[in-house]
Amino acid sequence: MDFTSLETWGYLAIAFFSFGGSLFIVAAAGVFSYMGKMDLTTALAVAAVSNFLGDMFLFYMGKYQKKSIQPYFAKHKRKIALATVLMRKYGVLAIFIQKFIYGVKTLVPISMALAKYDFKKFGFYNVFASIVFVLVIGLSAFYSSEAIIRVFAYIKINPWIAPLILFSVVGTVWFAMENMTKKKKK
Repeated sequence: MDFTSLETWGYLAIAFFSFGGSLFIVAAAGVFSYMGKMDLTTALAVAAVSNFLGDMFLFYMGKYQKKSIQPYFAKHKRKIALATVLMRKYGVLAIFIQKFIYGVKTLVPISMALAKYDFKKFGFYNVFASIVFVLVIGLSAFYSSEAIIRVFAYIKINPWIAPLILFSVVGTVWFAMENMTKKKKK
């Protein structure tokens, strides 16, 4: 096995970051597959399995290790409340929706566990949610790879654009999460 190749480290990176729910690594897998650097089916399968395991781990922690994770979420009570509302409002769909929302994707499995949602039922729906998530992101990136590659080539020529895009995305996500988790004035 060649430990210097993108294929070897790429699949390991996909497994590691997909465990945490990263949609960017799944998109990168799609682009690298388009470029012939990885196998699309293998990359998406690794991402789906790892994403499934990551959410199952979070659900397990919320269900059976409440005391050990509480200190990490003490500052995020409103976000947990938002995730709980999302879960109660959309039910099973929340398992699918949360995969695509940064800032909430970690909290929904924990909220569902804290709300005493059935472990087997969560696992069953999580299998399909992980597959849908990976296919939507991975195949979208694969089929729009030419445009993505052109954007990165343009950013390489104009490097000042990268921090601007990064701060815009981070700022938008932060602003949206702040507004969604603030108390409404009556």
